[in-house]
Amino acid sequence: MNLQTALFNWLQIKTVADARPTDEAAKKTVDFFAEILRDDHKLTHFEVTTSDATMYHVSYELSGVKKKQMFDRETVEQLLHDINAEPKYN
Repeated sequence: MNLQTALFNWLQIKTVADARPTDEAAKKTVDFFAEILRDDHKLTHFEVTTSDATMYHVSYELSGVKKKQMFDRETVEQLLHDINAEPKYN
């Protein structure tokens, strides 16, 4: 899995976990992708720094270099919308 995909997956499930604080599966999945970011991609720091009406901004540090990646808000939040629309998850 490349870095951009791993960051997107982490952000997408983090959005779900933040919106659903009692969802233990989402929390464990956030931890799983965080582990991939640390272990496989060697990121030392990563966080959502800002979000606006159209984008999420994720900052991360790799080999001492700070970088930023932006992701489309609608795409990031699609998993949350899908989960919320499924009655068996609510």
